[in-house]
Amino acid sequence: MTGEGRDREFDGNKVFEPGRIGPLDLKNRVIRTAAFEGMYPGGRPSSRLVEHHRQLAAGGIAMTTVSYCAVSSMGKTFGDQMVMSQDLLPDLRVVTKAVHDEGSACSIQLGHAGYFADKHAIGATPMGASRLFNTYGMALSRPMTESDINSVVADFGLAAELAAEAGFDAVEIHLGHGYLLSQFLSPYTNRRRDRWGGSLENRLRLPLAVVDEVRKRVGGRLAVIPKINMTDGFSGGLELDEALLVAATLEEHGVDALVLSGGFVSKTPFYMLRGKLPVKEMVATQKGWLRKTGLTLFGRILVQEYEYRDLFFLDMARRARHAVDLPLIYVGGVTSLSAMEQVMDEGFEFVALGRALIMEPDLVNKMERGELESVDCDHCNRCVAEMENNGIRCVTMDERRAAADV
Repeated sequence: MTGEGRDREFDGNKVFEPGRIGPLDLKNRVIRTAAFEGMYPGGRPSSRLVEHHRQLAAGGIAMTTVSYCAVSSMGKTFGDQMVMSQDLLPDLRVVTKAVHDEGSACSIQLGHAGYFADKHAIGATPMGASRLFNTYGMALSRPMTESDINSVVADFGLAAELAAEAGFDAVEIHLGHGYLLSQFLSPYTNRRRDRWGGSLENRLRLPLAVVDEVRKRVGGRLAVIPKINMTDGFSGGLELDEALLVAATLEEHGVDALVLSGGFVSKTPFYMLRGKLPVKEMVATQKGWLRKTGLTLFGRILVQEYEYRDLFFLDMARRARHAVDLPLIYVGGVTSLSAMEQVMDEGFEFVALGRALIMEPDLVNKMERGELESVDCDHCNRCVAEMENNGIRCVTMDERRAAADV
């Protein structure tokens, strides 16, 4: 099951050529990654969210990803977060129609927060693979029972079916970043001694059950794309060697593509981003004096800063490329056309961008017309803080526009 040495279709610059993920045809190889938008007042998509994704589609990307939608009310990380339901479908159809009308595909990220769900938002004790304390939510979780596990599998399956009804073309199943399915995969958070913990085979059992259920419900209709960690980013977590086995097993279970990422929200949140740590801006957006005080005093201790470099996940992703044959979506440190071309040349079928598209929503069209080679994002990460302040935006770009108007 190795991709090493095989003849690849994608030699040279294929950034603007059509591609395919399972049943889904895409007009080029550029995807907007699932970066949380923060545009869900009352847990419903806002008109700003619709316009955000419409602009991205109009800007030329092949597919945009709506993020993050919990598969049940127990999976929310805070109050104003979407939970997939029949009642939500009319609003979601507005999003998918706006994207489709601009000629792009639309995906939705489905996940469950597990032990770092917000106890106030869910109105219950958070649950996870094992009993753990979440320093962000200041809550002790409870270990999931067999009944809990069965319910989660069913919730993912139903959420995928509803996504299909809402007009989405793909579902991204969140197996990374320390969310629930990642918590089962990681030896740091999975300390169980039953059939759901211990060996990698056991730790994979719940993620595979979810993938199989989703494929049973929507496989062949929607592209099924898990997002996985290549590493959790800290000692004792999931490491690359095991992650490659996870990728190979997911391929055996018939997924259509994989998104390759890394980092753990409750331990190494900026590992997946790199760049500056905007503590001041993050403090300003926190609700409640306890969180503001805690982040002010301990932000730089609790949240590690990682130096940015272009294509920072590429070395690990190369090993994944040699481990599997299915389409791979590279994400991490892509801000230029030359970086996209390098990713294509190394055998990755698609590339996903976040901050670059927040700064330049029409990046793909400009690059294809020869008007732009790269964006000058300084990786300040103030856009991350803005997620909790009326929605994600490029603060640097807005400052430049304001200065130009003076």
